[in-house]
Amino acid sequence: MPDQSGLQRSNAERTRIAREKALQAIDSLKGDGKHVNFSTVSQRSGISRHFLYEDAEIRKNIEEHRKNDVNSEINKRAKFDKTAKSKDVIIAAKDKRIARLEEENKRLRAEVITLRGMVYKS
Repeated sequence: MPDQSGLQRSNAERTRIAREKALQAIDSLKGDGKHVNFSTVSQRSGISRHFLYEDAEIRKNIEEHRKNDVNSEINKRAKFDKTAKSKDVIIAAKDKRIARLEEENKRLRAEVITLRGMVYKS
């Protein structure tokens, strides 16, 4: 049987280089503020997604960053929802104020008509 130690060393070296590229791509994406997922890491590093899924260390690293991205997105949406809810409260308060002012305006118009009638009678 032929000696395959050279082939194994070569394979181990390629795997090590691929890991380094993938980890650098993850750091680069986080530094740029971009989403970290298997597709973006694959595109940035030039490493296949299959390799990224198969390597346990890289897979765990990407999944942690992806989970953080999802949590961050949820927090952003929750903040937006709070803003939308507070906006609805403000609109409701303004609607009440408008209704109250319209009622007061109607009452004052009627009072002006009554007073005009009193002035013209005199």
